[in-house]
Amino acid sequence: MSNTNYVFVIDTNKKPLQPCKPTVARRLLNSGKAAVWRRFPFTLILEKAVEPVEKSLIIKIDPGSKFTGIALLDGFKVIWMLEIQHRGSLISEKLQKRSQRRRARRTKNLRYRKPGNPNKKKPFGWLAPSVMHRVETIMTWVKRLIKFCPVKSISMELVRFDTQLIQNPEITGYQYQQGELAGYELREYLLEKWGRQCAYCGKTNTPLEIEHIHPKSKGGSDRVSNLTVACNKCNQLKSNRDVKEFLSAKPELLKRIQTQAKLPLKDAAAVNSCRWKLFNTLKTTGLTVITSSGGQTKFNRRKHKLPKAHCIDAACVGEVNQLNFHTTQALVAICKGQGGRQKAAVNKYGYPIRYNPLKPIKGWNSGDLALNIETGEVGRVNPRSKSNSFNFTVPGQKAKSVHVSKLKVVHKKDGYTYTFCPQLSINVEENSV
Repeated sequence: MSNTNYVFVIDTNKKPLQPCKPTVARRLLNSGKAAVWRRFPFTLILEKAVEPVEKSLIIKIDPGSKFTGIALLDGFKVIWMLEIQHRGSLISEKLQKRSQRRRARRTKNLRYRKPGNPNKKKPFGWLAPSVMHRVETIMTWVKRLIKFCPVKSISMELVRFDTQLIQNPEITGYQYQQGELAGYELREYLLEKWGRQCAYCGKTNTPLEIEHIHPKSKGGSDRVSNLTVACNKCNQLKSNRDVKEFLSAKPELLKRIQTQAKLPLKDAAAVNSCRWKLFNTLKTTGLTVITSSGGQTKFNRRKHKLPKAHCIDAACVGEVNQLNFHTTQALVAICKGQGGRQKAAVNKYGYPIRYNPLKPIKGWNSGDLALNIETGEVGRVNPRSKSNSFNFTVPGQKAKSVHVSKLKVVHKKDGYTYTFCPQLSINVEENSV
């Protein structure tokens, strides 16, 4: 088993070939039969053309609000994993600040800016930019994978939590809710809503039980707004007492629980709002798109005794009879965006403080990865418009000034910062052939 992801390979005509093991990729590079085409994801290009290969790989997607897991499978073999860290909350925050600054211009002694047209209508199917960002980011990586490897189908988790099903189990049928997946949707929803900790004592990393805030024996309902999670000790201590009686000596905790119980799960709402948009967008690739539920994903992960991780959840999407992990480390892509287009940077009050130079500068953009030819270090570049020396930052070190002639491009900025997640503790013997 390899600890790292498989390496993508394309031929000289840029046709995708079957991914290879890192050891094979190293031999191809050392023998001069291939060259590095792309750093992230790491891709080789052969020096010759090769006969097209049969499409056999499956892309599995576990979409989330803050993180999305993607796994690439060859049959039951997991050969490549990715975790995407979204920036939806940051987009929402920036749009709100922009709106506030524009509104403030109408009362300040600045150049007048007319209000927008009040007759504008949002088109059918419109989604907020912070939500649409998730769809576009996932599609970007799906297109990259299709470009670099022979993909035959896509499997995605259509909905993280079916909140309507949780409220009324009979909506999609009795057999689904009472089968072997019974309780998985509800339990996972509550764990996410209450932060995977006991609502009463805050204990984490302990088995949690579903608990009625207002006791069922005294007329309490099974609705999600009346449910929480608690450790066994707190659950037994509360027994069938009402939460007001149980927390009479802790009024602040009581108020927090009552408030949080009525709040919806924002992350689940964000995922549910863009699920069909993502599904329909994936269908435009021309590949077969298979859907599954979050309860099925969690059932598969527990069945195979796998640790909790976004990329592992992606591998467990859909029907899974067997999994063989050929990698235990996932690539992490952190969304940073392509930078702003504002000519003038402003302070928190909306006043301009400096003018931003046009990019690229001498062929470089902020965030490009470069190799320092003198020291052999790889770092991020921040170019300067009035100097031939750029800021060069190596991870873990202070930024230093390096002349542009001593820098060699390693990876052009593409809107992401890349790293690798820690090694996943997967029991290979139980999950391999």
